[in-house]
Amino acid sequence: MSRIGRKAIAVPGGVSINLDNAVITVKGPKGTLSRQIHKDMIVNVSENEIVVERPSDNKTHRSLHGTTRSLIANMVTGVTDGFTRNLELVGVGYRASKSGEKIVLNVGYSHPVEITPESNIEFDVPANTKITVRGIDKERVGAVAAQIRSVREPEPYKGKGIKYEGERIIRKEGKAGKKK
Repeated sequence: MSRIGRKAIAVPGGVSINLDNAVITVKGPKGTLSRQIHKDMIVNVSENEIVVERPSDNKTHRSLHGTTRSLIANMVTGVTDGFTRNLELVGVGYRASKSGEKIVLNVGYSHPVEITPESNIEFDVPANTKITVRGIDKERVGAVAAQIRSVREPEPYKGKGIKYEGERIIRKEGKAGKKK
């Protein structure tokens, strides 16, 4: 039995769950999320908890059990608290600024790079070398943060680029020089 899959998901007050066929909709104070779940997974919704069960022990059902439970738990967390992902810019002259809803990145190219947020995603620039991505959908927040990071990924020699907060860049040694 999946250790994660058998845990019940606590539903806080102010959150409503609607299960229609294989589509689960979670509505909370920060917004609404909807997701198609696998038709074989059994989702039992009561007033204050959700339990995900699997119909059999075959390999497909075992692999979907914990995943389905985690996806639903992330939806509940997203509509109540939301998710954030922090990025740091490392490099001389590398900076970010907010222009309306967009962020403008100056990261060593001949032109500034503008990134427009998707719906339900917000950008914040608390300092000119820090970017915060916020939203209710964990998957979308992570994807947008990865898109921003891909503008200038950290390089292994000097560590310059855009990295996640707390990310450790494995450094390489440069040329060792000619030895006699």
